[in-house]
Parts: sequence; structure tokens; C-alpha cells
Amino acid sequence: MSTAPEAQKPAKGAKADVKAEPKVTAKSKAKAEAAAAEKAAPAAKPVKAPKAAAAKKPAVKKADAVKRPAHVESRLAQILIAPIISEKATMAAEKHNQVLFKVMRDATKPEIKAAVELMFKVTVDSVQTVQHKGKVKRFGKSIGRRDHVKKAYVSLAAGQELNFSGEGA
Repeated sequence: MSTAPEAQKPAKGAKADVKAEPKVTAKSKAKAEAAAAEKAAPAAKPVKAPKAAAAKKPAVKKADAVKRPAHVESRLAQILIAPIISEKATMAAEKHNQVLFKVMRDATKPEIKAAVELMFKVTVDSVQTVQHKGKVKRFGKSIGRRDHVKKAYVSLAAGQELNFSGEGA
């Protein structure tokens, strides 16, 4: 017995795989000749002129840069549509110091945070959003759909509070 691995032999009665050679046609010959001609004489590439050393602008430091508002105030005033006051919203407020808002569907988390801080003069820790798809409902023979809604769970910093009831305002 030898320790060298033996070549696998086909089982009795099994046909060995024989690969058929591809047909050579006039088109394939023409393609092969064109490829060979390209390899033999590559197309001449235009020579690029060296770039002149352009005078670099001095780097602008962040302190020197013009400060512009991160969000436009008129847009921030439109982002918050209404507060959501429900049993679930009340539980979130008690457990996690969060407030729920119905917001515009294209509002981003940074915009929501800036809008709440601007309107209510509080500090916001974080914002989580939920896209709620509207249910398809039937009204007699016609089919309708409720509006899609985006909700924002706004976490307030410790010691911060929003009061929608109007008590102690």
C-alpha cells in the first residue's frame, strides 16, 4: 500500500466527462484576430501635461468660519404637529422622561431635537422616531386609507419637564 493519494477512478459503467471543443466560426476567428491586433499595437494615449502648482487657499479654521444656523427657524416651527397624549405616552413620560409628538413625515431627528429645544426651552437627550403606516379602511363601497403618521419619542434631560395641561404655567 502506498501513502500517496491515488487518482480517483470512475466507477465501472460510469462514463467519463468529456468536454467538447467549442466550434470555430468566422465571427469567432475575426474577434480573436482583432483582440490579437489590439494587444500587439495598443492605442497611443495622450500624454498629460504636469499640473502647475496652484496656490492653495489658506485653511479656514472653525473659529474663523461664519456661523450659520443649523436649521431654519421657520421650518422648525412647522415640524412639530401636535403632542400625543395617550395612556402609552403617559407611561413613557413617567418611566423614561419622554414626550411623544406627531411630527412631519420628512422631519429628521436633529430637526425634531432643535424644534423641541426652540419651542419649549428644554434640553433634549435623544430622539427616537416611529413610522406608523395608515390602516386601509372601507367606508361603504369605497376603500380609503388613514394617513401615515410619524411619531417622535423625545427624551428630555434629567430635571427637565414639559407640561401640556396648563397647570402651574
